[in-house]
Amino acid sequence: MVEFAPLSVPWERRLQTFAVLQWVFSFFVLAQICTVVFIGLLFTRFWLFSVLYAIWWYLDRDKPWQGGRRSQAIRRWVIWKHMRDYFPISVSTGSGCGMARAVVPHVAMGENYLAGFHPHGVLVTGAFVNLCTESTGFPSLFPGIRPHLMMLPLWFRTPFFRDYIMSAGLVTSDKESADYILNRKDGGNLLAIVVGGAQEALNARPGAYKLLLRNRKGFVKLALLHGAALVPIFSFGENDLFHQVENLPGSWLRRIQNKLQKIMGFSLPLIRGRGVFQYSFGFMPYRRPITTVVGKPIAVQKTLEPSKEEVDRLHQRYIKELCDLFEAHKLKYNVPIDQHLEFC
Repeated sequence: MVEFAPLSVPWERRLQTFAVLQWVFSFFVLAQICTVVFIGLLFTRFWLFSVLYAIWWYLDRDKPWQGGRRSQAIRRWVIWKHMRDYFPISVSTGSGCGMARAVVPHVAMGENYLAGFHPHGVLVTGAFVNLCTESTGFPSLFPGIRPHLMMLPLWFRTPFFRDYIMSAGLVTSDKESADYILNRKDGGNLLAIVVGGAQEALNARPGAYKLLLRNRKGFVKLALLHGAALVPIFSFGENDLFHQVENLPGSWLRRIQNKLQKIMGFSLPLIRGRGVFQYSFGFMPYRRPITTVVGKPIAVQKTLEPSKEEVDRLHQRYIKELCDLFEAHKLKYNVPIDQHLEFC
């Protein structure tokens, strides 16, 4: 039976729902609409607008690989505060293990940071709200730090949409982009990588704590190459926003999803959430709290040609620090005491 939202819902909650709706809309279809508009304008009397934008696009084509073009005005939009309050979403350093105290001295020395963000979830909601907007107070908690979040390069090849996502601090998820940010001499740059990527989204469901990390070592090698401190980040509640159709590894559905992910670059989890005016089905995430806990930086010695043993050693230390972070805080966020992180 469909459960409808009551007519007496306060306006504040309606604004929160609208804020998340526009974000879900942007996530799923805005890029495609931007492409259609760009091409469609060429066949109207406004064709010059698309031509001028195409020239600008060509001249600006390398920007997503060179730190992007963040806009504080867009990052401070009030709509992001309504989106934050919908779940709600918060960021924390935890008790006695956070980055805030450790990070300030490093900024003065020109230190940059490479953060691993876990888990991916379906929409990477915690990473976006905490790192791509100012709504949760990240700059106040970590003064002097400029966060950047990596995203698949294909989205930066979309007209208009590329400029929108760059304004939030998103950059391309390839080595050239990482090298540019981590090589900056001004320090205080935090590059966040959602290590599990699109494939991990296929494991996202309430109560799931399986991370794609066992064989993902590229980010560790990057940290060694640049001497960037490694920062583990775990977002509690990230996997609780949607239900997902059962797709066990080896099942026909998972095989199809894996093939499509290899072809398109992004995955297609079959999700079920709530609707805008009813709570029974839809593509809106459930109102579930998300708390993103930032761990203590792991100091990394710059190594221009790291050996396999050095990469493996640092990778194992990172996994241990991530597990310690999870174990130290899981009870506060209603994770069962016998639940531990799983790696695949």
